[in-house]
Amino acid sequence: MIGWTSNPAQAPLGRRKLLRAAGAVSLLVAGGAPAVRAQTSPTKRHLRFAYNGTGICTSAIPVALERGFYEKNGLEVEFVALAGSTDQMLQALATDKADIGGSMLLSWIKPLEQGFDVKLTTGLHGGCTRLMVNRGSNIKDITGLKGKTIGVSSLSGPPRHFFSILLTRHGIDPETEVQWREYPADLLPVAMQRDEVQGIADSDPSIWLTRLRSNGELVEIASNLSENYANFSCCTLGVRASLFHDEPEVVAAVTKAVREASAYVAANPDETAQIFSKYTPKVPVSEMAAMLRSHTHGHTPVGAALRDEVIQIASDLKRAGILKPSTDPTRLANRVVVDVAA
Repeated sequence: MIGWTSNPAQAPLGRRKLLRAAGAVSLLVAGGAPAVRAQTSPTKRHLRFAYNGTGICTSAIPVALERGFYEKNGLEVEFVALAGSTDQMLQALATDKADIGGSMLLSWIKPLEQGFDVKLTTGLHGGCTRLMVNRGSNIKDITGLKGKTIGVSSLSGPPRHFFSILLTRHGIDPETEVQWREYPADLLPVAMQRDEVQGIADSDPSIWLTRLRSNGELVEIASNLSENYANFSCCTLGVRASLFHDEPEVVAAVTKAVREASAYVAANPDETAQIFSKYTPKVPVSEMAAMLRSHTHGHTPVGAALRDEVIQIASDLKRAGILKPSTDPTRLANRVVVDVAA
């Protein structure tokens, strides 16, 4: 959970600046009690944005707040801080505890298959999930992991899902020809040193910093920009279905604001890293900027382009055994992707 104090006067300078930049913004803790609440504006549409502030890959969300893109599009945003899993975010959207949220698409597709009534409006960027091996190993690409063990921080998380897709593409059964072992993220390199695993997979900023601390001992052999995924988005923006049905123009406005912010991130990685440092103060700003440059923040598909990506990703997840054999990827994409320009 984001460490925001309930007393603005005691907040650090960066936090107070964030409040001033937002204008009338309120922030809630996971339990729903107000942490900070400013007077709302009668002229702007108020939205509750589910956001946990832990992933630099979703930095467009706070950048849109800090640089006024929400306000420019007639919106007032309240961040609802969620400390739990992706399912918690989707449940918040589906049960009207939040209006909009952003997270990794590979975490969302399975719950969406199971019936969560959340609509996807845009991709946010590509990149941020990486697979590392020891430099001295004889593993040069993902095919070298056949018969090996891969460490992940979650057995149901996006890194396992994505690299299961890549393994399947190369004729390796991710369930029977590779073992997966779960560790806390900070213990993944320890497991590698003990040879308990021969590869580790995680997302930025954790995996980036793990490689950085290895002093060159860890090398990246694949990422979610590998192969044709170089042209796909890995994070997405979702809204509660009732909001899209009742106020499609509001959904279009918030999608436009976040896409504008994503373009800003792509053009200004150093400034974005400085903005995001409020959320991850222990990560060097220079390293956050380097991470942002390695992502594709200028890639924000909507409409048919987003639908095509969801069809391909869902098809790949189905082949990898993550989605049900009975799932129709096209029907799933048509149900969950909405065209905000229509």
